[in-house]
Amino acid sequence: MTACLDERKSTQMAAWLLERTNGRMKYLKLIKLLYITDREALRKWGQPLTGDSYYSLPHGPIVSRIQDLITDDPAFSESTYWCDFIKKEDFDAVLTSIPNYDRLSEGEIELLREIFERYGQMSRWDLRDLTHKFPEWKNPDRSSIPISYKDILKAVGRENEAAEIASDIEADNFVFNLLEC
Repeated sequence: MTACLDERKSTQMAAWLLERTNGRMKYLKLIKLLYITDREALRKWGQPLTGDSYYSLPHGPIVSRIQDLITDDPAFSESTYWCDFIKKEDFDAVLTSIPNYDRLSEGEIELLREIFERYGQMSRWDLRDLTHKFPEWKNPDRSSIPISYKDILKAVGRENEAAEIASDIEADNFVFNLLEC
């Protein structure tokens, strides 16, 4: 799967969610909420929001590069935006300042609101257990397994068009990688 993280949009999505929890959330929970948001965006619009790549890990599916932004030592991070707004303290993601939400459309903010209303009160462990039930997640047995756009699209009920949509996303990501990444 060709992916290219939109760090600005992903940071703004994470910040928006963190604002709803007084600026602090277990980072596993944040990763799950962002994965679920991308999954729902694929179902609704046939496009992910973060541009991240997805993997099955023992604690369920993840947004891979975002997890790296949260858990890597900031001194070794390639981040040029995330670290300006979000830091890790122990097992929490902490909002250090509020970004301008200029990369998020009204529809995308509404989707974040829906996801937060539906899942925001769940614990990180409840979200882990929930995402273990997603058909695209495969138990990696202490490793990781990539999850494709096609796998997610099939799992959310778009099986008849999954291959075509996934191919279009991959082509867009290829061009984006040439120009941006």
